[in-house]
Amino acid sequence: MAINSIGENLATNGTYAETVTTKDKSVLGKDDFMKLLLVELQYQDPTEPMDSEKILTQTSQLASLESAENTNKALDDLAASLSNAQQFSTVSAIGKRADLGSDAIKHDEGTPSSFEIYFSEDITNGTVDITDLEGNAIASIPIEMPEDEDGNVAEKMEAGVYQFDWDGKDSNGNSVDSGIYRVNSVYYSSNGEKNTSRLGAYPIESIRFEEGEAYVKLGSSYVPLADVVEVY
Repeated sequence: MAINSIGENLATNGTYAETVTTKDKSVLGKDDFMKLLLVELQYQDPTEPMDSEKILTQTSQLASLESAENTNKALDDLAASLSNAQQFSTVSAIGKRADLGSDAIKHDEGTPSSFEIYFSEDITNGTVDITDLEGNAIASIPIEMPEDEDGNVAEKMEAGVYQFDWDGKDSNGNSVDSGIYRVNSVYYSSNGEKNTSRLGAYPIESIRFEEGEAYVKLGSSYVPLADVVEVY
């Protein structure tokens, strides 16, 4: 299928494990250097006090170290801010349409295939057409109007994402070989206008973030944002 689902949301189904941070004692920080300098001054030989030039050199090194740590912290804060800004920017895509860049499915011989197609307008009739990669017709699935509780067939099907099942057979009832097949649809809206749709283009219904990666809900599944080639 063109849409890939992901696992359960860790916020509701995961097990929380507290992270314990261990300080790396093999690396000296600015506080360590300051303590060493003070201890060195405290235990210096009064008859041979430390060279003032040496003290200035160590003090300069300490200032440089502190400046470097402050710069690293500022860069970390900037990176976190940019990450948050990117997430908010991604949320703004909700309601727009995402294109996965392909209208194809991978079919295994003898196994039914299921897929979803988005229709931007109400449908009165139409078909979902299966073709090979060269465009040769393989099978055609009629779009059936829904029935109410009394068995009455509706005049139209509302716009939205719908799932279709292909039995893996061609129009003559023969099982087709395993391979890649394209899925497109031709349908008519309630005003009689002819429209087309295809697998792989869906409205973005919601966005989920897991471990720093964004997933967009397209149809009934969540897809990594990295798999989306266009948003419009």
